[in-house]
Amino acid sequence: MTDTTSARATAGDALRFAFGTLTALPVRLTRWDRAAARGGMLAAPLAGLAVGGCAAATGLALLWLGGGPLLAAVAAVAVPAALTRGLHLDGLADVADGLGSGKPAPDALRIMKQSDIGPFGVITLLLALLGQIAALARAYESDPARGTLAALTAALAARCALTLASRAGVPAARPEGLGAAVAGAVPRTAACATAVAVTAAAAGAGALLGPYDAARCALAVLLALASAEALLRHCRRRFGGVTGDVFGALAETAATAALLVMALGPA
Repeated sequence: MTDTTSARATAGDALRFAFGTLTALPVRLTRWDRAAARGGMLAAPLAGLAVGGCAAATGLALLWLGGGPLLAAVAAVAVPAALTRGLHLDGLADVADGLGSGKPAPDALRIMKQSDIGPFGVITLLLALLGQIAALARAYESDPARGTLAALTAALAARCALTLASRAGVPAARPEGLGAAVAGAVPRTAACATAVAVTAAAAGAGALLGPYDAARCALAVLLALASAEALLRHCRRRFGGVTGDVFGALAETAATAALLVMALGPA
């Protein structure tokens, strides 16, 4: 990636980077440099909002058609997978295989690049997807509005985790790929400000259902980001930095944690 920090990225450049790299939506990338990466990763939660909105709308449509909470939850989990071409789930599986191998960083990174999925990856994918579906089904069962809020909150938290993982001081594990493109691109202060804004936005949306849901949404984002941060620190120790697979694993970890929080507690 060419470092063109002297040529500041526009808002359009940032949005095209965010949507073009983090979703499968038909958005054409016009810049692939550090300035665009910085803006794009700061705009990552907006991509999450779009993905979460599509997931929530699909779940609500199935509920309205009489599909029931479980079918709505399956659809709401499938939509983000489709809108990312399964890359985040693939990253989660690859990271699980790399970590589970117990091998030194070069060997673990080589395992992660292989096209097949090992037993650690399969088990992790299965548990993550089952957890997401069960949590969303519980939320939809208690209140369709709460299920909608859960889908949106999880998607926002997942992409906000990517913003934090792109902060200055986080190195790339490889010299190529998405991890190298965005590693360390976002100033720490800006990354933290984005996390505060996302938490506040989730709390504000939850407040529409009442003060308890406002607190639950804020807690869901905070615990999602904490879970992703714990995984990020472990990956930095094991792999020496981040990769595109690590970013996918962080997103899925944060989404799962957020959904579990949204499913717990009184309806």
